[in-house]
Amino acid sequence: MKLRGLLLGIAATLAASTAFAQAPVKIGMITTLSGPGGYLGQDIRDAFKLAIDMEGGKLGGVPVELMVEDDGLKPGQGKQIAEKMLKTDGIKIMTGIVFSNVAGATVPDIVDSGALYVSPNAAPSNFAGKECNENYFVVSWQNDSLHESAGQHATNLGYKKAFILAPNYQAGKDALTGFKRLFKGEVVGEVYTRLDQTDFAPEMAQIRSANPDVVFQFHPGGLGIAFMRQYQQAGLLGKVPMVLAAPSADATTLKAVGDAALGVDVTSHWNTDFDNPANKKFVEAWTKAYNRTPTYYASQGYDTALAIASALKATGGKTDVAALRTALAKADFQSVRGAFKFGKNQHPVQDWYALKTEKGPDGAPILKTVGKVLSNHGDVYAKDCKL
Repeated sequence: MKLRGLLLGIAATLAASTAFAQAPVKIGMITTLSGPGGYLGQDIRDAFKLAIDMEGGKLGGVPVELMVEDDGLKPGQGKQIAEKMLKTDGIKIMTGIVFSNVAGATVPDIVDSGALYVSPNAAPSNFAGKECNENYFVVSWQNDSLHESAGQHATNLGYKKAFILAPNYQAGKDALTGFKRLFKGEVVGEVYTRLDQTDFAPEMAQIRSANPDVVFQFHPGGLGIAFMRQYQQAGLLGKVPMVLAAPSADATTLKAVGDAALGVDVTSHWNTDFDNPANKKFVEAWTKAYNRTPTYYASQGYDTALAIASALKATGGKTDVAALRTALAKADFQSVRGAFKFGKNQHPVQDWYALKTEKGPDGAPILKTVGKVLSNHGDVYAKDCKL
């Protein structure tokens, strides 16, 4: 009887250990799923879920549970969601934030609590330099560097006078700062719009009056769609060319505005036509799963999942934050954008490309990669990070 009891005890212990080992790792996703910018978060979420589905419910061979909440583009709401995920759900890995104002209110609480935050999009300048944090990683880009690529491209194209616009929040300020950093011409107009603005008639009048030879504008999601349509309606499209960074001209924007996007120059770290195995696998799987063209946000959500997968694989599914940090820093995954590594501030060092909007085989606008703008490009704030 004693032997039987002992065997039963061992069996129960083994069963409990197995159940514990198979308990999924919770990953918290706070993102924008509603409002004009809702499709940005939807694409990040869908791409992250796609990576999990492609592994049969796992990342890096480890079962995971993705817990998704909508911040509604409200910083306070994002902060409340993060607090619940940290304190009630005990989550140690978070991701998903689209907008920098939400990140500004939310990320400090996450990283200060000892959890990891891995950004698929928002990357404000103030978190990249002196305020960098060992628990904070960015897979997308640093805000400024995204728009530096557009400034460099406008310079390469020979433009001398630029009119620049962006919403009046952290990412908008970083956008105009980044563009001006590498644009060698003169800025003849600089305007900050509202983050909820949909009527740009006053700005169209200002552009016409300033008579620039190029316009750079950063208006993500529905804001960019509204701006592009009104730019065409104002008769400016054929007169003053645009050079944009990726968020202002993604696949959804092109589908919404149609021919109004033709001829626009764009810079990006990724495109659907990138010829590498990881990207081909992603685009094929995405198109099959969702029957729509992936956006930059989708590519970043997918890469973020792969980055987290590499860390979970290295730790065997253990959520020891120090071990996860060490694994994440190695960037041991095949990015859909090709070459990728983290700089000393745990933001990307990567290549930037020139894209052109052209008519595709079906007559609808597509983005075609036409050249490289910057190689192994990091950000100016990394030097101030003491990690």
